[in-house]
Amino acid sequence: MNLRSYWRFVVVTWQFLPLIVAYTRDRNRFLFFGRGRTVSAEQRRRRARSLLEKLLALGPTFIKLGQLLSTRPDVLPPEYIDEFEELQDRVPPADWAAAREVLESELGPVDDAFDNFDSDAISGASLGQVYYAETENGPVAVKLRRPGVQDLVEADLRVIKWSLPILQQFVDEARAFSLETLADEFDKTIREEMDYVREARMLEEIKANFADDDTIRIPSVDDSRSTERVLTMEYVPGTKITDLEELDDKHLDRTELAEMLQRAYLKMIIEDGVFHADPHPGNLAVQDDGTLVFYDFGMSGYVDPFIQERIVDFYIAVANQDIQAILDTLVEMGTLSPEADRKVMGDVLELAIADARGEDIEQYRVQQIVQQVEDTIYDFPFRLPANLALVLRVATVVEGVCVTLDEDFDFIDVATTYLREQGYLEDQVRQYIEDRADELGRATTSALRTPPKLEEALDLAVHEDLQVEVDLRDSQGLIGTFTRRLVYGLVLASGVLSTAVLYVSDEFIAAGVTTVLALVTATLLFFSFRRKRGFTAQPQFTRQNMRERDRE
Repeated sequence: MNLRSYWRFVVVTWQFLPLIVAYTRDRNRFLFFGRGRTVSAEQRRRRARSLLEKLLALGPTFIKLGQLLSTRPDVLPPEYIDEFEELQDRVPPADWAAAREVLESELGPVDDAFDNFDSDAISGASLGQVYYAETENGPVAVKLRRPGVQDLVEADLRVIKWSLPILQQFVDEARAFSLETLADEFDKTIREEMDYVREARMLEEIKANFADDDTIRIPSVDDSRSTERVLTMEYVPGTKITDLEELDDKHLDRTELAEMLQRAYLKMIIEDGVFHADPHPGNLAVQDDGTLVFYDFGMSGYVDPFIQERIVDFYIAVANQDIQAILDTLVEMGTLSPEADRKVMGDVLELAIADARGEDIEQYRVQQIVQQVEDTIYDFPFRLPANLALVLRVATVVEGVCVTLDEDFDFIDVATTYLREQGYLEDQVRQYIEDRADELGRATTSALRTPPKLEEALDLAVHEDLQVEVDLRDSQGLIGTFTRRLVYGLVLASGVLSTAVLYVSDEFIAAGVTTVLALVTATLLFFSFRRKRGFTAQPQFTRQNMRERDRE
């Protein structure tokens, strides 16, 4: 394995060497010295195409890596994201003889395990391939791990681990963090995707969550014919969700399908906490009655309760178009740096919300914001923690599918309706009403108590019996400090003026005395500013602080 890893490292380095040299010259024109150079969007797009070709040439691991990179705007510029979004995990299936060895090593002779088995794969991917077969219980889809792929993946993962410290030298601190989380996430994700026992478990868990929903169909697992390298599932045919002509021929409402898809993912992420994370068109189908079918649960994951709560907060803030609340939620999730320019980020979010709602946006406004942020999201202080990367992948891919089905689809409206039906918005309204009721109660009490006290105070003032005691607290000694500085300043000004007058009057000895006095005073004034005194700002409560206080 080590020898194979070393050889793969040489192969990968050779493939990427031209790009590495180009990126190095971006920083130093002559590799080790010289000024940096500006890279245009067209140059980045050419490099993105070149990198895409190299990923395809390097095989399964790097194809998967490219797919993951296509959902990481915190790592790559937008030109790369655009190119990588077209990267399809579709490669010719392995030779049947090699695939048969895998199948029979897990289940025994094919003829004994299945009543009928079609040796022509119905789909081929970088890690596995799927065949049609029949059993005593009906037709099934048999998913096999591609022969020899595990050893190749293990070698490539070592190469990526060795390469990471080198790549981090070419990026800033924020993207170095993102690269590290990306590498960890990729290692975990690709191993999980090759484990068909885990996939079967995730499939059954998600299927159980939709047991009462007859608009969603998820295949059942044939446990007796499934192992770590073989997964046998119920064969569920359907029309590919982006085959618009066939959907229209079957008189299916595409807008309704888009809404159904988004609501299904909102339920998985917000309600269930376990979700199908690979919703590209090849894994989604529609039956003749409009039922939505999900395939391939190799890429799936869990959402922890904290992230679920923040996602709800995010959607509510978007529904209310509360830009500051959106920014607060992004900071709490760890997605946005607290040091981010909130004005710039707010402008961008306003534009994004308007675009998502299909509103007309004035071109000058777009140009103004683009000018502010220079090179779109790549230059923003965004970062993606590992527990959010798969959620982002789902959001971006589902958005693409929904827009394909209905170009005017309103994501915000569907999400708002869903949150209202689930009671989240009512909870927010109820909390708002309760808070305002508390404020009204306090205001009423104050209104009843204030007039008598005010009348008493006015009576004392009329009879000249009103005394005011002021307790001025100065725990940090600020008044004393300001007083000393004021005195020093006056003495210094007086000394300088006196020195000038005496010098002009030829009173050099007296002028020397006042000069020394002015220097001493200036020294004292200087050191009074060097002391660690002055105003100290008290930390303001963030939304997260307030929530923690409420819980306590």
